[in-house]
Amino acid sequence: MSTKATILIADDHQLFLDGLKLILRNQPAFHIVAEAQNGEQVLSVLASQQIDLAILDLNMPGMKGIDLVKTVKQKFPDIKVLVITMHHEQEIISEILLAEAEGYILKNSGKKELTEAISDILSGKTHYEKEVLDLMLQKVKADRKTEELKKNLTERELEILSLIVQEFTSKEIAEKLFISKQTVDTHRLNIMHKTGAKTLVGLIKYAMQLGIM
Repeated sequence: MSTKATILIADDHQLFLDGLKLILRNQPAFHIVAEAQNGEQVLSVLASQQIDLAILDLNMPGMKGIDLVKTVKQKFPDIKVLVITMHHEQEIISEILLAEAEGYILKNSGKKELTEAISDILSGKTHYEKEVLDLMLQKVKADRKTEELKKNLTERELEILSLIVQEFTSKEIAEKLFISKQTVDTHRLNIMHKTGAKTLVGLIKYAMQLGIM
C-alpha cells in the first residue's frame, strides 16, 4: 500500500488501547488516527473522519457490541471491521459473521495474529482466528445434529415433548392443545420410542440437544 491505512481503535479500557498503539506504531502500513471508548463515540468518529478499518471491542458501555458492528456495516459499508474481544461464544461469533464483519480475533491472541488480521482485511480478505473458526465448525455440526434429531419427531410431537419436559401432565397437555388425553398418551409413547428415552430425564436430555429446554 502506498499510503498508510487509517485505523480507529475502540475499547473501554485505556490500557488495552495503549497496548494496541504500542504494537501498531512501528507498522509502516498502519496509522491509528482515532480512539473511542463506546459505541456512540465510534459512530461519531466514523461520520467525521476518513477511516479504513475500525477495530472494535464487543463489551463497551452503552450500545451492545453486536448492534454496533451491525450499525457500522449498515451506515458505513466501505469501512472494514475487525472485532477483538474475549467473547468466544458460538452464538456471538455467528451474529458477528452474519453482520459481515471482516475479522474476529480473541484478546489473548499475539502480535502476529493481530497484524496478520489487519493486513488480510485491508487487502480485501477476511480473517477469523482459527479458534474462532473451530467454534463455528462445532456449531455447524451441532446444528446439523439438531436438525437430524428434529426430523425424528413430527411438529406435534415436538410440541408435546416441550410440554412434557416442563412437567405438564398428559391431562394438562390435552387441555392446552385441545386434544384428548388418550391422544397425548399415544404421542408420549411414540416420542419415547423414537428418542429411545425411558424416563423423563432421558426426554429432558433429548430436549436439551434440540435446544427446546
